[in-house]
Amino acid sequence: MTDHHSAELPSENRIQGAAGPGKPKATPGTQRRRVALWLTVLLAVGLSSPAIAYIGPGAGFALAGSFLVFVTTILVAVGVLLIWPFRTAWRMIRKKRPPKGHIKRLIVVGLDGQDPKLTDRFLEAGKLPNLQKLKESGCYSRIGTTYPALSPVAWSSFSTGTNPGKHNIFDFLDRDLRSYLPKLSSTAIGRVERFFKLGKYRIPLHKPELRLLRRSKPFWTILGEHSIWSTVLRVPITFPPDKFYGAQLAAMCVPDLLGTQGTFLLFTTRKSSETFKEGGQRVELEQPPSSREFSGQIEGPENTFLASGEPLAAPLTVEVHEGRKRASVDLGTGEAQELEVGELSDWLEIEFPAAPGVKVRGQCRVQIIEMDEHFSLYLSPINISPEKPAMPISHPGYYATYLSKKVGPYATLGLAEDTWALNEKITTDETFLEQTYDIDKEREEMFFSSLDTLRTGSLVCVFDGTDRIQHMFWRYLEDGHPAAAHAGEDRRENAIEELYAHNDALVGRIMEKVRDDDLLIVLSDHGFASFRRGVNLNRWLLDNGYLVLEEGADGSAEWLQGIDWSKTRAYVLGLSGLFINLAGREEKGIVKPGEEAAALKAEIMAGLAGLVDEESGEVAINEAFDTAEIYEGPYVRNAPDLVIGFNDGYRTSWDCATGVVTAPLFEDNVKAWSGDHCIDPRLVPGVFFCNRPIDVDDPSLLDIAPSALKLFGIEPPPHMEGQQLWKPETLAGFAT
Repeated sequence: MTDHHSAELPSENRIQGAAGPGKPKATPGTQRRRVALWLTVLLAVGLSSPAIAYIGPGAGFALAGSFLVFVTTILVAVGVLLIWPFRTAWRMIRKKRPPKGHIKRLIVVGLDGQDPKLTDRFLEAGKLPNLQKLKESGCYSRIGTTYPALSPVAWSSFSTGTNPGKHNIFDFLDRDLRSYLPKLSSTAIGRVERFFKLGKYRIPLHKPELRLLRRSKPFWTILGEHSIWSTVLRVPITFPPDKFYGAQLAAMCVPDLLGTQGTFLLFTTRKSSETFKEGGQRVELEQPPSSREFSGQIEGPENTFLASGEPLAAPLTVEVHEGRKRASVDLGTGEAQELEVGELSDWLEIEFPAAPGVKVRGQCRVQIIEMDEHFSLYLSPINISPEKPAMPISHPGYYATYLSKKVGPYATLGLAEDTWALNEKITTDETFLEQTYDIDKEREEMFFSSLDTLRTGSLVCVFDGTDRIQHMFWRYLEDGHPAAAHAGEDRRENAIEELYAHNDALVGRIMEKVRDDDLLIVLSDHGFASFRRGVNLNRWLLDNGYLVLEEGADGSAEWLQGIDWSKTRAYVLGLSGLFINLAGREEKGIVKPGEEAAALKAEIMAGLAGLVDEESGEVAINEAFDTAEIYEGPYVRNAPDLVIGFNDGYRTSWDCATGVVTAPLFEDNVKAWSGDHCIDPRLVPGVFFCNRPIDVDDPSLLDIAPSALKLFGIEPPPHMEGQQLWKPETLAGFAT
C-alpha cells in the first residue's frame, strides 16, 4: 500500500471478485414474481413501478461469477507474482505527488434522511449535545437537496458536484422507450450469451455486462488521480463499484441472491391462497401429525449451468424442542441455531450447490414467528456473502472479504432493512428496529476501523438507518395518521427520537477521534415529511384525457398494461416523474417535439399546480417542474419531462406505483411506511454540520464535491457546478 493508507487493506497480492450479472430465462410466473419483488424494495427506498422486462442479476450473475472466480484464481495469483516487481516499479514512476492541501483528512458522515425540523426540535430540547457542540465549534445549517429529493439522485449530486442532467440519475427507475416498462436507472445488466457445453452443464465463456450508469466522476476518483486515498462505505449509487485509488463497499441497488432488491420468505403451516403484494413469498410447510420436525426447501437463483435454468435449492430443517418453547433451525450447513419464539438469529450461512466445485453462498437471518398450533418461520432476504461474494460488491474485489474478517458477517443488500416484512405485518416494530440497529453497528465498526488506519485522504460513510426508521415510524409522530393503527403490542412510539439521540452519540464518538488538521462534515441528503395520502397521477391523466385505455381494458392491470399508446399523450413512471409520449423518442410517441410538446407540458403543469384533495381540502401538489428549465447537461434527454412537487402529506400512491390506472385519485396510506421525502424538494432540505464555519449561507449538496477537492489543493473541473464552501483566505488559515 501507500504512505496514505498503509494499514487499510491487505497486500496487493489479491484476487479480483466475481464477474458481472447475467439474465437467465424464467417462466412467465417466475418473471412476474421477480418483477413484483423488484418493485417492492425499490418502492421501499422511494420509487415506483418495476420493470417486467427486468428480472435482476439472478443466477446468471452469481453462478457465472462464482465459476469464473474459481477458474481464474490460480491464473491471477500466478500473474500477480510474476508482474509484481514490474508493476511496483511502474507505479513508482507514474505516481503523482499529492498537491499541498489545507487539511490532512476529510471525514464525511452521511445520515440519510435526517430532517432539519426534527433536528432543530431536539437541539432546542437539549437532546443532541454532540451535534450542539459541533454547531457551536463550527457551523450548522440546512442544505439544499436535488430535484427530485430521492436518495439516488441526491447522493449522485453529492459525489459528482453536478445536477442530474450531468450525472444521468433522475430516479430509481428509468423507462424502456420501446416497451414503456420500467428498468433500473443506475445499472446496466447484461447476460451470458456464449457457453461451453459439457454433458448436461453449460459453462459460461465470458463475463456478463455490469455497468454503472451514473456519469461524471465522483470526487473520490479525482482525488485518486492526484494520489490521494479515499475509503467510501455504502454511499448510494456505487453498484457496481467505482474503480479508483481507494476502497469502496457498494450500497443501493446491490441485489440479493435471487436477483431482486430484497425478498423475504415466510415458511408456515398455515394454509392460505393469498400472496404478499410486496417483497415476500409464502412457502407452505407440511405439519406431520406426530412429529416435531419440519422440512422444506429454500429456493435460490436459477441454475444457469443447466439449460433448464431450474432454481437452486438449499434444505431447511426445523426441530421443535419439548415444550414448544425453543427450536433448532438448520439451513443445510449442519450447524443448527437454537431460537426462542420472536428471537432474531445471527447471520446464518446458506450454500446453493450449482455444479461440481461450484457453490453460491449467501447469508440470512431467521425468526420463529409462532410455534403453538401452527409453526411459522421468517427468513430475511438472502444477502450476498461478504466473505465469498458471488457478485462485485466492493473495490478492490477482495475488500468485502477483508471487511468480513475485520468485523464479521454484515449486510450487503442495497436496502438491507426489511421494510416490507414490517409492512406485511410478518415482523414487528421491535424486530425491524433490531435489524436496523444491527446493520448500523456493522457500519460503525467498518467506519472506525477505516478511520483508525487513515493517515491522510478522505473517508465517506453513509448510515441509512435514519431514512428507514423515519419511513416506518413516522405514523407515531402525528395524531390521526391513517397508518397509526398499523402496530402491534410492541409499538415503539419514540423510535425516531431515540434514533436521533443514537445518531448524536455516534457523532460524539467520531468527534473524539477528530484531529486539529481534520475536517468533519455531518450531513443528510434530504429531510422528511408525512405520507398520509397517496395520489394516482395516471388516474388524473386518464380523467383529463391525456391518457387513454385500450378498448375493453378497465385500467386495473398493473405495470401500465392496457394503455392505448396511439392515443396517450402523457404517463407517469417512478415516484416523481411525468413523461410526454414524445414522437421520435418513445416507440409509439404521438406528441411532436417542439411547440406541441412545450404547449402540452405547460397545460399539464397548469392543471397540476395547486391540485386540491377534495376530501381533505388540502393542496396535494404545489408545482410541477419543467426539467428543461431545472436541469442542464448532456443527459437531460433521459430525464422525465416534469418533476412533481407534492405537498407535505402527499406522495405517489401505492396503486400508481404499481401501474394501476383506475384506482382512486386520492387514497389514505395505511401502511407502516408512513413517512417520505418524494415531495417538493423545497420542503425537505437536509442538514449540514461541520467542525469549521463555512463562508456561504445557502449550502447545497452540489457544493460538497468541489469543496472537497479544494480542501486537498485540487482545482475542481469546470463541469462541477457547486460553490466553494470556503473562501481562499479561509482555507489558507486551516491547519495542515
